[in-house]
Amino acid sequence: MIDLTVAEIADIVGGELADISAAEAAQRHVTGTVEFDSRAVGPGGLFLALPGARSDGHDHAAAAVAAGAVAVLAARPVGVPAIVVRPRTAQDGRAGVLEHDTDGSGAAVLAALAKLAKAVAADLVAGGLTIIGITGSSGKTSTKDLVAAVLQPLGQVVAPPGSFNNELGHPWTVLRATRDTDYLILEMSARHPGNIAALADIAQPAIGVVLNVGTAHLGEFGSREAIAKTKSELPQSVPPSGVVILNADDPAVAAMAEVTRARVLRVSRGEATGSGPSDVWAGPVSLDALARPRFTLHTTNAAADIQLGVYGDHQVTNAMCAAAVALECGATMQQVADALATAGPVSRHRMQVTTRADGVTVIDDAYNANPDSMRAGLQALAWIAHDGPEQRRSWAVLGEMAELGDDAITEHDRIGRLAVRLDVSRLVVVGTGRSMSAMHHGAVMEGSWGAETVTVPDADAALTLLRSELHPGDVVLVKASNAAGLGALADALVADEGAARP
Repeated sequence: MIDLTVAEIADIVGGELADISAAEAAQRHVTGTVEFDSRAVGPGGLFLALPGARSDGHDHAAAAVAAGAVAVLAARPVGVPAIVVRPRTAQDGRAGVLEHDTDGSGAAVLAALAKLAKAVAADLVAGGLTIIGITGSSGKTSTKDLVAAVLQPLGQVVAPPGSFNNELGHPWTVLRATRDTDYLILEMSARHPGNIAALADIAQPAIGVVLNVGTAHLGEFGSREAIAKTKSELPQSVPPSGVVILNADDPAVAAMAEVTRARVLRVSRGEATGSGPSDVWAGPVSLDALARPRFTLHTTNAAADIQLGVYGDHQVTNAMCAAAVALECGATMQQVADALATAGPVSRHRMQVTTRADGVTVIDDAYNANPDSMRAGLQALAWIAHDGPEQRRSWAVLGEMAELGDDAITEHDRIGRLAVRLDVSRLVVVGTGRSMSAMHHGAVMEGSWGAETVTVPDADAALTLLRSELHPGDVVLVKASNAAGLGALADALVADEGAARP
């Protein structure tokens, strides 16, 4: 974070000083990072006291100061130097982010954090910082990682680890930027209308990227149209001096050109779409044996051959959006091509492909799942197993896709049927709820028989099955929403080096 005194931070967030005098607050500088985990606090840091599942951050304030924190941002005095912001109701829309915020203390601290991040972002933008915002129903994290890779040759980049993309992770990421940061990349997620607009208000993007409008969080939004309206909050937030990059292959995204004041760049799998000519597009796409795409990247005045280091045909659109961002920031086509070739998966459990010593290939995409990303994962599995140079046995180990609301049964049924249509050798349905029963039923009704489709109660049972039945050369996709806990299963499979039966 930029250097600020405790007094300056208190003034920005509208807080009161506790256990520190005004004179001392004017002398103490926060020069380190802002952290909500007391174990991550270092010298010069600022600690956020937030309620958690196991403990309240207020109870760890003294430990954070002992570890080097200059002060604590809290909702009540904590016996060590603090900036206190009084609890408020959930009317500011932030309380829902923290499941255990029963008294509004978390909402108060988050609101203060947003004010601090907004002030810091405005200061840094005035000094030349470029902010890039990315949204979409799927692919945000993969695209964020690709954007970070293609901007790295141009300057210092700050991007969130994993999926830090809500009312906590977003301002936390903003506050990682310093006066040396050239590019700040932000994922922007939403669970309710207005969420993206609120995030954009904290740090207004100069470049906005919209990937797609799918069915993630359909249970909370109610319709795809409502999801599209919320995603459109990003292009609406970009100023006239900025640029909005739209995936024109998605009609709902292409239509967002009508709601932004910024210049629009359209990316597509073709030179033109129904919404008009493309500004950045991909030539014919081919996949190698591990489903890594090759294509020619085109702009209106240049072209370059691209070999991606990430996996799956769906990554082509993500890469084109990343390329469009980099070109807007001054990169050459060759710089973009070189960066995309070496940019492998960064965030854990997102299309990480590992081939063990025994030839078993594990596709770990266990962090998140919705119908669109589940289809993409199954297609990548089918390609690696059946369309590459060798015919290999394929396993789809699938858990629940969360937050689909009334469409959950139908969508899980469709995924079970798709696994059969893609000729997946073994479908392992992990979980016992109605959605997972629907996935199993869909596979059976589509033509699966006998042991081709099996249900197991949990990840441990799935791991036991795989360890007993995997053969050298098999390909395994592990995918589910994060709540299903299949990440540990994927980690265990990768660690089982050479464990397949002969």
